[in-house]
Amino acid sequence: MASVVSYGNGQEKFKENASALNLSVGGRLVCCRETMVASRIYMDWNATAPLHDAARVAFLSALDLTGNASSVHAEGRKVRTLIENARREVAHLCGAASASVIFTSGATEAANAVLTPNFRMGRTPLLIGHLYVSAIEHPAIREGGRFDGSQVSEIAVTPQGTIDLGALEAALAAPDRTTGLPMVAVMLANNETGIVQPIAAVAAIVKAAGGILVVDAVQAAGRLPISIDDLGADFLIVSSHKIGGPKGAGALIARGEVMMPAALMRGGGQEKGHRSGTENIAAIAGFGAAARIAADGIETRTAALSSQRDRLESAMLAAAPDVLIHGRNVERLCNTSFFSLPGLKAETGQIAFDLEGIALSAGSACSSGKVGQSYVLSAMGFDPRLGALRLSIGASTTDAEIDRCAEIFAQIAARRRLSGAAA
Repeated sequence: MASVVSYGNGQEKFKENASALNLSVGGRLVCCRETMVASRIYMDWNATAPLHDAARVAFLSALDLTGNASSVHAEGRKVRTLIENARREVAHLCGAASASVIFTSGATEAANAVLTPNFRMGRTPLLIGHLYVSAIEHPAIREGGRFDGSQVSEIAVTPQGTIDLGALEAALAAPDRTTGLPMVAVMLANNETGIVQPIAAVAAIVKAAGGILVVDAVQAAGRLPISIDDLGADFLIVSSHKIGGPKGAGALIARGEVMMPAALMRGGGQEKGHRSGTENIAAIAGFGAAARIAADGIETRTAALSSQRDRLESAMLAAAPDVLIHGRNVERLCNTSFFSLPGLKAETGQIAFDLEGIALSAGSACSSGKVGQSYVLSAMGFDPRLGALRLSIGASTTDAEIDRCAEIFAQIAARRRLSGAAA
């Protein structure tokens, strides 16, 4: 007897999409197997990476420490040492100076900290007049931080999913510099498509205009070698849980210590006054451990992931030649495949994979569980109703899991064709 599927509060939406894949029998919602798949395959690493064993050990060990890092006694100094060790690991991952790493509660806080009109150059106030963001930025950047909406402009991207450098150059040539310096925020790699942005070229344009460049490196960290100097960025944003660390920690990394944003969190003056509040010691310790693992053997790891991703995409194209793999012909992250299957809604496909034991995303997973049209696809010139699914893999993904995913994709693609023929 087939088992009834409960999909929480989204049952009606599930019913609508399940029927599109013939997943109902006699009016009841059922699995396409007799029971739910026992062994799950996780292919949503861009949403969050599984906690690394070393990060778990570091996190749990830090919970046993008693001292406050601001205390001068031995207990406090021990905690301070833990924080500074983690700071060095995160700095090493990003090719930055340890003193320039500011720990935050996550990438969203880091974005809100740096996206502000109010900076200081040493002790001198420095005003930022306008913020420019690419049309494919993560919502944490697109919201504009502490800028007023009238001070934020969007820069178009090309159909290949990279920022339009000509549009950026034109935008930076237009503003009245008497209102303050321009700031540009561009991600190093897109969270949905995995497409890598031409940051060095962006930096050249920004510097020629006398502006400040903020780079969201959340998805790129641990998947691309990163150097803040080589990128030409003034600030980088990174996140712990994207690289196998615990949730609740992130960092804003500056190229130097002279030009800094006005503090978002004010109080006791922790993090050299840039981010007040008693530090989340356990999360920071886990973050440091994850950063160390992410930096080790990055070339070997990325080559292996690229091979697995390419093998999966080849199998997908063989099973469904009309599948559209976004960004396939430009530089992408080694672990990401963002694809559209004509005639298949993104949410329908996501549910179908989930019922077969495969966890993947319909675009970004950072919008309170919403499954909607992709603004990234829209920015690239595609009809957002096309929808897309994102497969993202990681260091523990096995070849057997890749093969299983390819098998399920082929089955879903075949059911899509049968459903279309019946209609």
